[in-house]
This record gives sequence, structure tokens and C-alpha cells, in this order.
Amino acid sequence: MAYVIDDQCVACGTCADECPAEAIAEGDGKYVIDADKCLDCGTCESVCPTGAAHAE
Repeated sequence: MAYVIDDQCVACGTCADECPAEAIAEGDGKYVIDADKCLDCGTCESVCPTGAAHAE
């Protein structure tokens, strides 16, 4: 189960900087996670200041 980033994202980039799989990229107004690259490690969820990153 891949992680996702919802509309609470403020595009700070913290999750992308910390992602060990480099699965997160800047999208249209928020960051997005490439489900094929996601390792399901939860790092994005633990570092997201707004709680926008979570398991799908």
C-alpha cells in the first residue's frame, strides 16, 4: 500500500527531502508520491508538518 499526499500539503518539500526512495516530487500545488517507487516506509508521514502524507 503506497502512501499519498492529500490537499493539506503546503508544498514545503520536507517529505521529498527525506524520502529514501526519491518517490516524491513537486506537483501542481502540492507534492505527489510515485506509488511505483514508494517503499511504504512511512518516512514522509513522520516528517510532514501538516499530516498530509499518510497510508492510502
